[in-house]
Amino acid sequence: MDYSIMVTLGFLVFAIVMFAMERIPLSITAMIVAVGLHFAGVLTAAEAFKGFVDSNVILFMAMFIIGAAFFETGVAVDVGNIVNKFAKNETILIIAIMMLTGIMSGFLSNTGTAAVMIPVVIGICKKGGFNQTKFLMPIVFAAAMGGNISMIGSPGNMIANSNLQEAGLGSFDFFAYGEVGLPMLIVGTLFYAFIGKRFLPEVPTREPDANYQKNADFSHVPAWKKWTAGLVLVLTIAAMIFEKQIGVSLAVSAWVGALVIVATGVITETEAVKSIDMKTILLFAGSLALGTAMVKSGTGAFIANLIVDGLGETPNPLALLAVLFFLSVFMTNFMSNTADVALLAPIGLSLASQLGFDPKAILVAIVISSSLAYATPIGMPANTMVYNVAGYSFKDFVKAGLPLILVSAVVSLILLPILFPFNP
Repeated sequence: MDYSIMVTLGFLVFAIVMFAMERIPLSITAMIVAVGLHFAGVLTAAEAFKGFVDSNVILFMAMFIIGAAFFETGVAVDVGNIVNKFAKNETILIIAIMMLTGIMSGFLSNTGTAAVMIPVVIGICKKGGFNQTKFLMPIVFAAAMGGNISMIGSPGNMIANSNLQEAGLGSFDFFAYGEVGLPMLIVGTLFYAFIGKRFLPEVPTREPDANYQKNADFSHVPAWKKWTAGLVLVLTIAAMIFEKQIGVSLAVSAWVGALVIVATGVITETEAVKSIDMKTILLFAGSLALGTAMVKSGTGAFIANLIVDGLGETPNPLALLAVLFFLSVFMTNFMSNTADVALLAPIGLSLASQLGFDPKAILVAIVISSSLAYATPIGMPANTMVYNVAGYSFKDFVKAGLPLILVSAVVSLILLPILFPFNP
């Protein structure tokens, strides 16, 4: 076995174990891998750190700032309070909460969306006399599903796109993932509204976090700041949707919006800088370094060969889709979904190259499956957040999350071969 492949495999195993155990922060693990691959001679310094100037990282930084304005001015809470007017019963409330959360998550941080929606939902439950324990878990499920609506819905979406661009195979359209993600959100929401709600916990297993029992007060925020924050978000998303027509890249449109937010004083420069989650940036950049190493060293091709050998020289596309899909589902419930995509995307590209399949079909399957992190409290940061806030147990997530994984998998495995055929 080639030295570079051995070293890269070693770092791959290290990353998988450390991402799953989380003994050290995920971002630090990712950067250890990037630096280690350089010292081992697999990557040059430029290759190890080029993720920091990746256009998707630049885009993500701007969206953190725009999202912070949307959250910190109270616009998100105002939107949530509108839901309370329509929450006549348990079924309507579940649909309203999950659809609102999912749509917000499609254009903003999953974790940030969940952080805002938690106190909003607690307030709605208090006003309407609903059991808040039962309604907090659907927030993170919807945030995960909604992250697949657009290119900017999740870091993993952009990692897959970066891998595609690096391979010189083009890029995804802004709403490409949404062709599967939006139906999955709708079906998942209806499932919980009419059937799955019986799997949701009724009482907390542990003592809930009291810090979230009060809604934040945004009454002091001037109306012009709220209008500006909302308008900038809408116009930025519109510019991204019509990227090809206006000839302005996603990153540039996002930064125009971010600069308007700060220049007009909607949030301060300090607040804008603080809103940029460097843990996500480091995880993103470090993961891209591992992806680069897997391509450069041939490790991705080596692993792809093992999968091909296991499935036969001419594997059935549906069998390959199922193997990759459920491998990703398993991994994402025990590590970051961003890390899951970062690890599997290079392998998926190698498989596509060897078998002559459409690389976009494989990458979309990996992205969608990586969002099915419903069955554990460590699958996503938002899961961990609501786990502590509501006082859930690990078993609560397993009981409520596994049925949604099965429903989402059925929807995805039906739509993926139709919308993204391996042999278009």
